[in-house]
This record gives sequence, structure tokens and C-alpha cells, in this order.
Amino acid sequence: MRNGAIVMPISRDFNFKTGIFLIVYQTALIPGLIWYFSFFTPSLTLIACMLLLLCTGGFSITAGYHRLFSHKCFKTNPVIESIILFFASTTIQGSALRWCNDHRKHHAYVDTDADPYSINKGFFYAHFFWMLEKQEEIDPRTVRDLMQNRRVMFQHRFDNICMFGSNFLIFLAVGFFLDDFVGAFFIGCWLRLFLQHHTTWFINSLAHTWGTQPFCREHSAVNNFIISLLTFGEGYHNFHHTFANDYRNGVRWYQYDPTKWLIWSLSRLGLARELKRVPKMTIQKKMVLEGKDLLLEQLKQLWYVKKEELEQKIHELAESLIIQISKISELTETYNSLCKKQAEKEVLMQLQYEIKSLNAKICADWRHWSNISGAILKLKPIPA
Repeated sequence: MRNGAIVMPISRDFNFKTGIFLIVYQTALIPGLIWYFSFFTPSLTLIACMLLLLCTGGFSITAGYHRLFSHKCFKTNPVIESIILFFASTTIQGSALRWCNDHRKHHAYVDTDADPYSINKGFFYAHFFWMLEKQEEIDPRTVRDLMQNRRVMFQHRFDNICMFGSNFLIFLAVGFFLDDFVGAFFIGCWLRLFLQHHTTWFINSLAHTWGTQPFCREHSAVNNFIISLLTFGEGYHNFHHTFANDYRNGVRWYQYDPTKWLIWSLSRLGLARELKRVPKMTIQKKMVLEGKDLLLEQLKQLWYVKKEELEQKIHELAESLIIQISKISELTETYNSLCKKQAEKEVLMQLQYEIKSLNAKICADWRHWSNISGAILKLKPIPA
């Protein structure tokens, strides 16, 4: 889709190997499933196996390809990397090297023509059609670190063998375990692959279309709880594009981000380390700056309210919060530095008191900010 219209790649730009596979396996799925359900009934165990494989494949993409290899949000050991690469191969989404090359370019050039799957070229282009075009060569400068990883390069060199070999092993394992090779093929492999693909592709399309932008409106990425349910926690995409190196997408403890919980659990077991987190104060500062611009834009459309008073209050509160957030970051850094130097107890206690007092002031101002923001955003423009 370009400029609102669906556009299929012209023949000379068509990616025949990938394109034919993706088109044929999806168009043949519906008649294939009609035939299957006409003669067979999948067991609950078969459905459970498919869901388990969906999870292992999904987490290998979100925690592996995305947060580990693309963004280096955490580190792990070679065994976990190998497990991730095996199950990621079962999703047939290309090698980690190719996937990360495209994804890093997506972040670097988001919403421009250089973005491999820019949403500005249309919803369906970002979701699917971009894969039907011939792909650019992998840029060694973009994935130089991954080219030093032997496991990643092995998977890349033997990409097709890894993808179809891993799926054949799954087919054999499920078929043998359940004594149902027909179900293993249609449900465990074919239907599972279709669901796996579209849940991943939703991150490129829906997560740039439908939702809110509490952290940044300079790019198209949005936050959406429902998308997170479909994509193993990747739906908090506005946060991710704003703070790409954080191992979390759902930054609040209650936000549905099972990939975050998996990485955290691995760290508790000693299987992941150096988890990257954006400081809380940095996140709040960004939200204030973004919220300030949004509120001021909203006020421009409200002719029936006293704009001057509200605008002044917004500026004052935003400036106060930003100054306090910066100050508490400085105090915390100083406190941590003095702790390492084993400074006098009285000095540390004084810093603790200042940090605690400032935290209380920030909490009070933040509540005030939230109340004013909520009240203004509820107001609707009325025609003059």
C-alpha cells in the first residue's frame, strides 16, 4: 500500500523465493484446513502442543531476535543463545543476522523511505508486502557485532536447512508423541506457522497504527495493551521506540509483557545478565516533555476556557517537574558515588533525607500534573 492504495511489487523487484513461499502457504491454508477438519478432529493435546510451540517460537523472536540480538538489552550464555536460535528457526522468519539488520535499520530510519517496513507506505506494506520485494544486501556496518558471533553466523549460513530442518524435527516429534502425523503437519506446523507470522507482523503494522503515544509522537510507534496480548508483550511499542535499549517494553510492573518477565526470570536463574533499564526519572522527564506539548496543542482548540491561566500552570508544573527530576538524578548519582567511597554516615544520611524529600515533592507535583492533564484531555472542542 502506497499513498493509501495497495501496491504489489513489480516483477523485476519481486522476491521470488520468499514471496512464492509466503503467498502459496497462506492461500493454501484455508482449503487445507477445510479438508483436515472434514476428516479429523484435533485433540486437546495437539492444540496444547501448537500453543506451546507458538510460545517457544514467539519468545525466541521477541526475547531473542529482538531484545537480545537486535538491541543488546541483556546478555546470556552460548547455550541459551543456541536454544533461542533453534526455536527462532522454527518460525521461518529468516536468520538472526538478516532479521536484526532490517530491524536496526527500521529503528534508525523509522517512518522514512529508508525504513525497510515503513508504515508510511501503508498498513499492508508494513505488515506483509515489504517481504515480497527484493531485500537489500546485509550491511556489515549495521550488524558487525553479530558477525562476530559463531552461532549467529552458523544459523545464517545454513538458514534454509535450519528453518526447514527444525520444523521437520517438530513434525516428527509431535507426530510420534501423539501418534498423529496428519495433525502434527496441519496444526502443529502449518496453522502454527501462520499464527506465528501474523503475530510477529502485527508489530510492524498494528503497533505503528492503533494506540497511544505517551512517550514520543515524533515516530509512529504506539502503545496498545491488546497488541501486547497478541505479540508476547511487544505492544508497548511507543516506549520501545523511545527507549530501544531497555529490556522491558511494558515499563510498569502491571503491564502485560511476558517477554520482560521471561528475561527477568532468566536473570534470577543466572542465565541472563546485564539487563538494561532506563532510569525511572528519565522516563518521567520524557513523559512530562511529551505531555506538555500535547496539552498545549489541546488548549489551542478550546476557545471556551481561560487558556492563559492553564498554559501558565502547565509551563510552571512542567518546568518544576523537570528541574526536580534532574536534581534527584544528580543527588542519587552523588549518593551512589559516595557509598562506593565509603563516605561519612552523616553525609550519606543527609543525602538520603534530601532524596526522600524531593521524591515526596515530585510525587505531589506528579499527581497534580496527572489531574490537570486528565481534565484538559477530557475537554472537547466545541464549534464556535
